[in-house]
Amino acid sequence: MTDHVKAARALLSVSDKDGLLDLGRALARHGVELVSTGGTARALRDAGLDVRDISDLTGFPEMMDGRVKTLHPKVHGGLLAVRDDAGHRASMDEHGIGAIDIVVVNLYPFAATVAKGAERPEIIENIDIGGPAMIRSAAKNHESVAVITEPGDYAALIAELDANGGATTLALRRRLAATAYAATAAYDAAIASWFAFADQKEQWPETLPFALKRKSVLRYGENPHQAAAFYDYAGGHGRGIGQAEQVQGKELSYNNYNDADAALGLVAEFRDAEPTCVIVKHANPCGVATAGTLVDAYEAALACDSVSAFGGIIAVNRPLDGATARAISSIFTEVVVAPDADEEARAIFATKKNLRLLLSGSLPGPESLFMTAKSIIGGWLVQTGDTGVIGEDELKLVTRRAPTPQELADCLFAWKVAKHVKSNAIVYARDGATAGIGAGQMNRLESARIAAWKARDAADKAGWPEPRTIGSSVASDAFFPFADGLLAAVEAGATAVIQPGGSIRDEEVIAAADKAGLAMVFTGMRHFRH
Repeated sequence: MTDHVKAARALLSVSDKDGLLDLGRALARHGVELVSTGGTARALRDAGLDVRDISDLTGFPEMMDGRVKTLHPKVHGGLLAVRDDAGHRASMDEHGIGAIDIVVVNLYPFAATVAKGAERPEIIENIDIGGPAMIRSAAKNHESVAVITEPGDYAALIAELDANGGATTLALRRRLAATAYAATAAYDAAIASWFAFADQKEQWPETLPFALKRKSVLRYGENPHQAAAFYDYAGGHGRGIGQAEQVQGKELSYNNYNDADAALGLVAEFRDAEPTCVIVKHANPCGVATAGTLVDAYEAALACDSVSAFGGIIAVNRPLDGATARAISSIFTEVVVAPDADEEARAIFATKKNLRLLLSGSLPGPESLFMTAKSIIGGWLVQTGDTGVIGEDELKLVTRRAPTPQELADCLFAWKVAKHVKSNAIVYARDGATAGIGAGQMNRLESARIAAWKARDAADKAGWPEPRTIGSSVASDAFFPFADGLLAAVEAGATAVIQPGGSIRDEEVIAAADKAGLAMVFTGMRHFRH
């Protein structure tokens, strides 16, 4: 085994030409013969570099529209030959195979081709065959061959050649081999996913390809003794917190990512609504409101639970303006997420050095929640995303009294919020704002009581004569199994209820609603969120 391998020949074949010319010049400076294909060869020649065509190396022309050009023994023999094996050396001499010491390959842009909405024939043509084969051959023989799959690694290779008189070290070759196999695995996963989900329309393929690319190592996980990192989809799918522009503030923590994702997911439910503000704490909303202006929406959301909002995460469905930024800056806030922010808002937040401002550019649609996955001991639970939406026409009136237009609007508002509250979830809403939220309790009755208590506490802090649950509509993420939870909502002052229905005691619950003069509608859909 040789630590330092002096590079005599490099094979370059790249679709991404970024940094190619600097690398080519560096290789030429160390006397490395450049062998290349198609457009890569043209780019190097145009820069004045001497390049040997792959067809000259193999003695075979490129054919079949470039599908066959590097799949040849003189390429793979030069990559796979064990240099200190006498039998391998004899085969190389017998068949005129020269060693290839460096391979620089990045693959056809398959994921980008799919993302732009290309037709099937173009997608198939962007499945690279020769590239992955060369990468795998070179990576397998990393004891002798250095393989580069990303332009970001060019600088490390150049530095190593400069430091070692044109040689590469075993440590670098091993690192690059690991990167190379990860690259081909992610590439194959993207292709397999497209075939399974897009081409064959399978919901649950027998093998679920899953490729992620590390974007950042985080300071720690949920707790300081846990290590953590953020991984993006290797193919660059979707648009969420991980792809948002961070304008300012400290590095996002694990909990920041989790909470900001919860806030963005909820505010996206209101992408087509009037100005809406969501405040989240520990992945649960503690205040949500829609109003005529963004600052009014923030103030109404804050009033629901100003204690929990301290150190919380805020998301809005409109570009931030100065007035809203000024109001948000009045209390400590960890993260603010918005589609955009005007100059005044940015200047105001700039005075809060630790506040993270994330600009998403747009709000994610249902297509962004294609699938969710959760690890359990020994495997993964995978499901389709909860993109279920209920419209007014789909509601079933089950009480004698129908809701008023305002009650109905508040029912639907509360229902959207309840979908994003940990189960058991109870949400009171009035006039387009949450009045009280009960989350994550082991029974629905306690969630109803906690939400009502929080509403009374908010009223006391604000100096209101009564809590906003008086005259409110209440949403339950799943059915009321007994009438007691509904009666707790009546006691809190709710006048209308939206719930899935489906309990064996529905008739008992409906009778209790009628006796109390409530209006109640069933959705036929629940929103458990664990």
